[in-house]
Amino acid sequence: MAFCCTNSPFDCLLLDLDDTLYPLSSGMSQACKRNIDDFLAIKCGMSIEQASSLRADLFQKYGSSLAGLMHLGYDVHPDEYHSFVHGLLPYERIRPDPQLRELLRTIPQAKIMFTNSDRKHVSRVLERLGIEEECFDGIICFETLNSVLYEPRPEPATLRQPPTVVLKPFIAAFEAAIAIAAFEPHRTLFLDDSEKNIRAGKIAGLHTALVGRTTRIVEADYVVESTRCLRQIIPEIWGKSASESELGSGGGGGGGGELGGLRMRNELDGIMRPITARIIQA
Repeated sequence: MAFCCTNSPFDCLLLDLDDTLYPLSSGMSQACKRNIDDFLAIKCGMSIEQASSLRADLFQKYGSSLAGLMHLGYDVHPDEYHSFVHGLLPYERIRPDPQLRELLRTIPQAKIMFTNSDRKHVSRVLERLGIEEECFDGIICFETLNSVLYEPRPEPATLRQPPTVVLKPFIAAFEAAIAIAAFEPHRTLFLDDSEKNIRAGKIAGLHTALVGRTTRIVEADYVVESTRCLRQIIPEIWGKSASESELGSGGGGGGGGELGGLRMRNELDGIMRPITARIIQA
């Protein structure tokens, strides 16, 4: 693709959404956990305390509560799960962030969102932030990674194999994202708030930036307390050294650049089906 910044080591940025584009202090993460506990309590007929313990166990073993429920044979559709867990979130806690919007618009490389969340949630969060979806050159979300889960399943439920759910931090999700983005991993910067995801991103060959922290882990090439600080912490995105960034930043994360890219058009089926086939066969 024709995105370039001559002096930058990066051709593409993969950016997480939740607790990455907005701060953990919003409380959205805790609200989401409470919604998951409520969903599990209803679906599995258990107490909230039991549901909270089950949520932690499913996340540890399967990457998400939804993936765990489906693996264990519960009849739950992704839309049912997401409409409860994300649909009941207090989105009013997310504040508009014009500074972040302008910062993103100055980034010359392709910007592709890479999130485990569903498409409706992505749209609602970006709307609350005041960031147009067109600011990104592509959005890789739950539906992108798991299109097979939305296909008709005519066979009786008792004969079905447990479906495979593709999510971060599993390598299959990174393989899919790299294939969809169509950029070389060693020329791609991955930003996420999860240490597990950062470790997996490094294994996949990506440059990594841990967001929302002040202490670096081994697998993180950068630590960014807030995405707003990208210009100061990773000036290489703009092809600058740290000293050049300090001289030219003028404060804040703004700048006057315009988004130069068009939204990415990918034939997702042609990419995802071979990846999904490898997962199922594994």
